[in-house]
Amino acid sequence: MLVKLENPILLAKAVELISELVTEVRIKVNEYGMGITAMDPANVAMIGFNLPRMNFSQLEAEEESLGVNLDDLKRILKRCGTGSSLILERKENKLEIQIQDRIRRNFTLNLLDIEGEELDFNAKTERMEFIAKVEIESVDLVASIEDCAVVSDACSFVINNEKFIIEARGLNSAKSEFSGDEAKIEGENARAKYSLEYLQKFIKGAKLVEKTKIAFAEDHPLKMQFKTDYLDLSFVLAPRVETEN
Repeated sequence: MLVKLENPILLAKAVELISELVTEVRIKVNEYGMGITAMDPANVAMIGFNLPRMNFSQLEAEEESLGVNLDDLKRILKRCGTGSSLILERKENKLEIQIQDRIRRNFTLNLLDIEGEELDFNAKTERMEFIAKVEIESVDLVASIEDCAVVSDACSFVINNEKFIIEARGLNSAKSEFSGDEAKIEGENARAKYSLEYLQKFIKGAKLVEKTKIAFAEDHPLKMQFKTDYLDLSFVLAPRVETEN
């Protein structure tokens, strides 16, 4: 396997985001590009990442699975600057990484045997019920999530009467409300509550896109997607269901 990226910054940013949720992953490489699917250790969040073929100036791979420590990979990718190109080449149980800019720098990353089932993000999410869908400006989503984090550790996503609401309630409260003029709102009325600890990690991906897609259902998982022609980074988060004592 040998791949070359002329602009590795997108990969570096995605790896940095994903590393906040999971430490070790399998990176899949094939003729269509590079991808990651992983579940966080608490089985609360699932990550799906895809870097399409168009990003690569060279891609020689059939079906490769690279087990890596994301913290180690993240530190290496941070050495890429604007104008750097990145070459990844597998040699037995090692991943040789070359950064080319004014000079050539070489790193070697030990590959890991990752235990557990191999996940298919699309197959998993296709079985989920998403009756409510919203496309919102990323800056508005970030502001609303951060507002809720000021007053609580969880917030609710709500569609009610063709309005999209993000709110947190406790001793104090915060609420953002969007009409069809501020967001694209589709589907049925629904309400579900989610952990702000996870959402605050997810929304760091909003820096990559102008608009964020959200899908959820009544007390069902949330899907948050940051997608452009050059990458697709998605997260699924289990709902926080209140139980009565």
